Amino acid sequence: MLKKLQHNFSTLFGLLLLVLSLWAIANELREYNYLDILNSLAAIPKSRLSWAIWLTALGYLVMIGYDILGFSYINRSLSWNKIALTNFISSAFSNTIGFALLTGSAIRYRFYASWGVSAVAIAQVIAFANFTFWLGMFATAGFLFLVNPLKIPTQLHLPFTTVRPIGVIFLVLVAIYLLGSILIKQPLIIRGQEFRFPSFKISLAQIAISSFDWILAAAVLYAVLPANISLSYLDFLGIYLLAMFAGVVSNVPGGLGVFETIILLILSSKVSGAAILGSLLAYRGVYYFLPLLIAAGLLGLYEIKPHPP
Repeated sequence: MLKKLQHNFSTLFGLLLLVLSLWAIANELREYNYLDILNSLAAIPKSRLSWAIWLTALGYLVMIGYDILGFSYINRSLSWNKIALTNFISSAFSNTIGFALLTGSAIRYRFYASWGVSAVAIAQVIAFANFTFWLGMFATAGFLFLVNPLKIPTQLHLPFTTVRPIGVIFLVLVAIYLLGSILIKQPLIIRGQEFRFPSFKISLAQIAISSFDWILAAAVLYAVLPANISLSYLDFLGIYLLAMFAGVVSNVPGGLGVFETIILLILSSKVSGAAILGSLLAYRGVYYFLPLLIAAGLLGLYEIKPHPP
């Protein structure tokens, strides 16, 4: 009963954030009409869209490393082509639809179980991949927020004016994790579940792969931003990470609305809101919906004609 109430509250909270974010976007863009946005979208050069597509492909290729490392962590082998197929489909669905522990996990169970991987091993790989995702966020954002602190929009009503305190917290968490991988060799029991730190080598690989994933994802949106915006990639990366962090913790599918709100609040002083929204639409199309379309096709083909074990 309690779990059901918690789930309902989480869903309602996510929907509330979605409604508030859409209201904020509408308020921010009230002086523009949909033609401004469509014109801004059409104005994006094909060469920039091409760059965005290639960066997206590279990003999803890097994501395969999450599951490859996960299987290395549990000392289990599986062919890379099977891992790549599973990871791509699960990543495309969870990135776009959200609720990664439901969407991505269900797909991983569907595929890996059919290839003889035990439920316990699949659960370990899923937990490892999700943890790796956050580890890269903390490492990349922590470093950037510390050395190049971004001013937080007052509309967000946070208790501090820059992201530097967040960066310090993130780096402390990463440092604790790395120290644990060096010093703690015995498994820890957390809520009745056994947790074993990976080797220091695997921990560093987690940070490297996930950080590269975040860097590439930000580069996709940066590639389709208006050409006249005066913003370096490193400055934009900090903005992207702050917006994405807020979007992910909001529990709204794909961070929809929350992510856009923060990007608009910060960048609207540099370029028109309609132009930014046009870029955001292009980014969502290239980074989320195009991979989802391909993944849905692959999933359909797999279900029609299952791969041999």
